[in-house]
Amino acid sequence: MLILLLTILIAVSAVLAILTDYSGPRIGHYIFKPLTTTAIFVLALYLGWHQHTWYRTAILIGLLFSLAGDIFLMLPKDRFLPGLVSFLIAHLFYISAFTAGRGFGFTWWLFLIVLIYGMSIFFYLKKDLGSFTVPVLVYVMVILTMVWQAGENWLATPKTAFLFAFAGAFLFALSDSTLAVNRFRKKFPAARALVLGSYFLAQWLIALSLR
Repeated sequence: MLILLLTILIAVSAVLAILTDYSGPRIGHYIFKPLTTTAIFVLALYLGWHQHTWYRTAILIGLLFSLAGDIFLMLPKDRFLPGLVSFLIAHLFYISAFTAGRGFGFTWWLFLIVLIYGMSIFFYLKKDLGSFTVPVLVYVMVILTMVWQAGENWLATPKTAFLFAFAGAFLFALSDSTLAVNRFRKKFPAARALVLGSYFLAQWLIALSLR
């Protein structure tokens, strides 16, 4: 019952975060964006309360750094780089969760798909990145590794929880790709809804992997 209630809270808060990002009031966005991630953290905490594993700990720490990234990216003054670093650290913790107990996996076709996707996005953006070229390249490499190892974890242990994590990792990459295209290459009206919608869904799925 609590899982359902938290999921409803997450969904409502996510919708309000998106609506207030478009139409205001701005204070509503400042409330509902971090509230959504906080609710996802509480859900992960509840789902994993009985677990004493590094997977649980790393996912929870990753969510906390994601919350920090949320706050940096929504501030009135541009805090893109601190936000980027916060999410990069979150991805490193997610990678450590997905590789816990088994090390790095390598399935050539999965690696190739993830690599082609990530490099396509990077080279599409490259000429517009300017001083952000190196930070964005590092970030792309880290998030690709996160997606890749989430997939490897599911292939090695094909259970529903790890499929949720893989789907969440992929949606996280999709969210960040959309954000990067909108920021550096071409702004489009639906970007904020796509970025936040896929991001919140990604984090919710990763939290559900603790079931």
